[in-house]
Amino acid sequence: MRRWLRRLKPRSLRARLVLGVTLLATSAVLLCQAAGLALLHSWLTDQVDGRLTRFQPVPQLYQDVADGRTASGEAGRTSGLPSDYRVYFYDRGGHRLAMSLSGDGGSAGPRLPKSEAELGLKNGRPATVAATDGGSTWRVIARSGTDGTRVVVALPLKEVDEATSRMLWFSLAIGVAVAAGVVLFGTLAVRLGLRPLVGVERTARRIAEGELELSVPDRHAVTEVGHLSRALNTMLDRLRTALRRTEASEQRLRHFLADAGHELRTPLTSLQGFAELLVQEPEMSLERRQEAQQLIVRNADRMSRLIESLSQLARLGEVPATRWQPVDLLSLVADGIAAVAVRHPGRSIGLGTLADPEDDARVNELDVVEAVGDPHQLAQILSNLLTNACVHTPTGTHIQVRVGTFRVRPHGPGTTGPGRTSANAPLIPGTRVCAVEVADDGAGLAESHARRVFERFYRADAAERAAAAGSGLGLAIAAGAAEANGGRLELEARPGEGCTFRLLLPYQPAAAATAAPAPHTCV
Repeated sequence: MRRWLRRLKPRSLRARLVLGVTLLATSAVLLCQAAGLALLHSWLTDQVDGRLTRFQPVPQLYQDVADGRTASGEAGRTSGLPSDYRVYFYDRGGHRLAMSLSGDGGSAGPRLPKSEAELGLKNGRPATVAATDGGSTWRVIARSGTDGTRVVVALPLKEVDEATSRMLWFSLAIGVAVAAGVVLFGTLAVRLGLRPLVGVERTARRIAEGELELSVPDRHAVTEVGHLSRALNTMLDRLRTALRRTEASEQRLRHFLADAGHELRTPLTSLQGFAELLVQEPEMSLERRQEAQQLIVRNADRMSRLIESLSQLARLGEVPATRWQPVDLLSLVADGIAAVAVRHPGRSIGLGTLADPEDDARVNELDVVEAVGDPHQLAQILSNLLTNACVHTPTGTHIQVRVGTFRVRPHGPGTTGPGRTSANAPLIPGTRVCAVEVADDGAGLAESHARRVFERFYRADAAERAAAAGSGLGLAIAAGAAEANGGRLELEARPGEGCTFRLLLPYQPAAAATAAPAPHTCV
């Protein structure tokens, strides 16, 4: 039985809605018809009761009963009894008399007991009793007559039963018609109402099959389907963004592993080749042996530096700088320039101040520019920037280092803008920062190269990659260190106008240098 009921249970939402609406509408109609039917039956019965209550036998009728004359005698002719009434008599002892009055002379009548005690009628209160022929019921009322006799007056409920029966069949017909109409028009209305949801379902099925670029149609802004469509589109946008980020991250990881393997393979191959040469030719000359040993040491040093750079990148990505303290950027830059000048004696490197064009104070009079951060990491950032400017620009290119403070303004340094590239998040406009700019007047960089300078292992010049001039990790390390110190490293470059690398750090006034630093509150 349960299995059969499960098969009959509608599975689609449309069928369930139509079935539910049909049951509710039909039940409501039948309930209203039942209430009307009960009201009609009660009203018609009250009409019969009123007729019974108003009927009063003539006094002569009681005298005829007392004299023992039958209803067909003189009393029947003088009583004026209406055609549908029945009148029955009980004597003083409570026994029903054989004589009775019938207006229409029919044989059918109410089924009354022989004894008044079994009658159970109270004076003036109508009651319903069955008919002698099993047909329609009768409504009876009892009254007290003269000399202790009892008179029972009855009226048939045939008309009431017929009217009620006709009303019942009419109600059933109305219920069936309403159910059929609700099924027909309800199916059409539900189909039209669920059409947007069907569109959402089809689009969702296509998205589930792999068409991730689709969006759910949103043409019903004020309906629940419209809200569902917007929610699904928002979810799909976030899902697509997450998938693109995951794909880009996996692609970067593949490139990183491939580049790292390539960079490590070159010195490792050289190490293996020269080591095998020393083993296979033990009788080689001392000069060749020393040359091979020097190349082994040089490639081992290169591989060691490369591994150290990779390890440093990993550490920068895991934990931020822990040695936060006030740092004098002017002194740090001066030391960095002196160290680079020793390695590149032919380079012209100048040191100046960075003016804020909207600040009324004379920046040239500043002798201390203090930021907060890890001094060793900040020194490494400056060293990488200066070395990068010396290595990747032609001889004779002038390098200018500027130090100062300014307030970040919308679309200015520290924010995103045309010609400005960074691997770090933009700063909040209105933030006061310390800045170090390393600028050159070289040939600059094309936009396609400028967008990728902070990528790991990226080198703009393919000839430099072939000559192994560097590992391509210096700017990536500098960007990671800047982020670890709560700052930002950015590049402004245009072809033919040189390059400007700008390091922005949390600002620390000189008067507050002795106080405990709060590095993350300024930026």
